[in-house]
Amino acid sequence: MGGCRRRRAPPAHRIRAGPVEQSDRPIALIDCNNFYVSCERVFDMSLRGIPVIVLSNNDGCAVARSEEAKQFIKMGAPVFKMRDVIERHGIRCLSSNYTLYGDFFETVSAVLQNYSPRIENYSIDESFVQLSGFKDRMETHAAQMRDAVRTETGIPTCVGIAPTKTLAKLANYAAKKNPIFSGVCNLMNEDVRDYVMRRIPVGEIWGVGSATEAKLKAQGIKSAADLRDLPLALSRKIGTVVLERLVAELRGLSCIDFEDVPPQRKGMAVTRSAGTPMTSFDTLAQAITAHATRAAEKLRQHGLVAGALTVFFHTNPHKSDRPQHSASRSVRLRPMSNHTFDLVDAAVSAARGAWKGDPSGNGFGYTKAGIILDDLLPEGDQPAMLFPPERPRDARLTDALDAINDRFGKKTMVLAREGVDRSWATKADHRSPRYTTRISELPTLKV
Repeated sequence: MGGCRRRRAPPAHRIRAGPVEQSDRPIALIDCNNFYVSCERVFDMSLRGIPVIVLSNNDGCAVARSEEAKQFIKMGAPVFKMRDVIERHGIRCLSSNYTLYGDFFETVSAVLQNYSPRIENYSIDESFVQLSGFKDRMETHAAQMRDAVRTETGIPTCVGIAPTKTLAKLANYAAKKNPIFSGVCNLMNEDVRDYVMRRIPVGEIWGVGSATEAKLKAQGIKSAADLRDLPLALSRKIGTVVLERLVAELRGLSCIDFEDVPPQRKGMAVTRSAGTPMTSFDTLAQAITAHATRAAEKLRQHGLVAGALTVFFHTNPHKSDRPQHSASRSVRLRPMSNHTFDLVDAAVSAARGAWKGDPSGNGFGYTKAGIILDDLLPEGDQPAMLFPPERPRDARLTDALDAINDRFGKKTMVLAREGVDRSWATKADHRSPRYTTRISELPTLKV
């Protein structure tokens, strides 16, 4: 599993407000097993069979673990507290290589397109797949899909099949945990569904967070089956209409829509932890420039423009022995834009306004900074201005910047404002080679 998001609730816009209906249309959830670690193992055979963890930005916490490492390292555990355990058990630590993981999942998605016309990529390592046309051979089709992903990408997966998304999540959980299912668990049969649900803790249900879990356990609800049997009125009282519809989903009533086309983004963020604390405004401005540049690239990739930008930066709240400070500043973008130069100018100006003290240093060591974009619209829908600024060179320059970085790799060409030494750059001391984006880092076969 790729990170600390297993129990993330479904977005609110996906939960239907209208009446629900009993569903007999099978939905499969295919989930890549220990995804980040599995990607690393495809290229590095020496990682197979040994405990491996992948670290978060700045090599801070464990965000992915191999099966061998799970008995020693908890998800999200800070590495500096686990040094003795890591050394004692020979655990390999790797920095996150998100570009590699993203490329792998694009390949996984391409394979899945051959097995269903309706696919919803839910996260970087899992997808919902409609199997309505395969009712008589669902398990065989799912097993073939699973084998194809393993053959084409080297990534192991498990598949859960059920009439609703929430039940498909539970089926996938069972497929991972119980070897009797051989990687494919089908909960379309009510008897099998009841057997599985009585054995899954309530805290493992999609959308049940720690606070809701505590409330449910106080009511004696310990398993998925217990929650399924909870009266709807009581479920609404405990966890509002969201929990009520979750209970309905557990009963086989479809409440969460299947999305073939992702909804339009309303906001976007680029945030990073600094490799070393940023104590001067020049250093902070370099990091802000890099984040604004990336945010502009993401806008253009999605064909969007932004109407508002927020800059924030703060010190490490866990360092109680050091001075603490956090700051943020928001600005409107007029006209709405996705041009790198517009976003960088606005971001640096906002950061300057939020900076406290002497630009050469203020006694604070900022360890995280970021850009948040709001009021996003499709590029063709932005409101017209009476007297729009004429900057024909901006679009050509950003197009050229994107083309160069697409061809030769990210950060091949950057704005001078990003600086040269990049002391603020996120640490990645244990990152594997960028096999899919850097020719110079491809494995070499010597004959």
